[in-house]
Amino acid sequence: MAILVTGSTGTIGSQVLAHLQGRNVEVRALTRSPEAAQLPSGVKAVRGDLADPDSLRSALEGVSTLFLLAPNVADELTQAMLALTVAREAGVKGIVYLSVFGGEPYADVPHFAGKYTVERMIEALDLPATILRPAYFIQNDLRQKDVLLKAGVYGAPIGAKGISMVDVRDIGEAAAIELVRREQAATPLGRETYALVGPDSLTGEGIATIWSEALGRAIRYGGDDLVVMEQRTKTMLPVWHALDLRLMFGRYQSDGAVATTNDIAHLTKLLGHAPRSYSAFAKDAATQWAKN
Repeated sequence: MAILVTGSTGTIGSQVLAHLQGRNVEVRALTRSPEAAQLPSGVKAVRGDLADPDSLRSALEGVSTLFLLAPNVADELTQAMLALTVAREAGVKGIVYLSVFGGEPYADVPHFAGKYTVERMIEALDLPATILRPAYFIQNDLRQKDVLLKAGVYGAPIGAKGISMVDVRDIGEAAAIELVRREQAATPLGRETYALVGPDSLTGEGIATIWSEALGRAIRYGGDDLVVMEQRTKTMLPVWHALDLRLMFGRYQSDGAVATTNDIAHLTKLLGHAPRSYSAFAKDAATQWAKN
């Protein structure tokens, strides 16, 4: 039997595939374009789309464990719930679902509320699943390169309450560990939940200081203006998505998203090492940018 990874060519899916390498499991990658997919050696590309349940039914033949990452699209909730239904009907014995940190309290943020609804489905149906709840991805800030280097500004309006941002490599590693554990178990395992978080409570001003040290120049925080952020985001993403993100950043500003010491300890035990820090990421990024 095999592990099927959805979202396989994206930021997180590619990390999951990388961390599954060398773990003595058969891995398949769901993709709409198998002929074009750039996948690690030994990973089999399988045609399918979460928006097409029939294609997922075919892709799940011979699969016993599923990594479910629903895309951030307008019908994300529907796609995720139908995928779980198809997996359940196919007799999949283990599921690792990528949710979000803060899904329950952020009830007005569509993609947070949707992911928490999927968690409720997993609980209500008693599905054999691990729920991973990642905080804001550290690597999202690679998009800040131009404004950091050209204007000396850190532009993500995250506010002053604090966010325990997570490195995507830790997400991929945690998912791989749980996928293998479930795949190699003789019988379906009970539910587990992990907050995927970083070790620090990061603020806009604090991250500006980190970048100042990493780049060796003064970096200032760009401020909390969400209207400007939404307007700028609409030039790159659909209007609904821009508003969804504005609502998310608004909750970061009003409530924060800070991990507890227990969250960090639980993740550290799973990974076998402390979660990676933003400072280490910034230093690595600055080094790479200096080479280009």
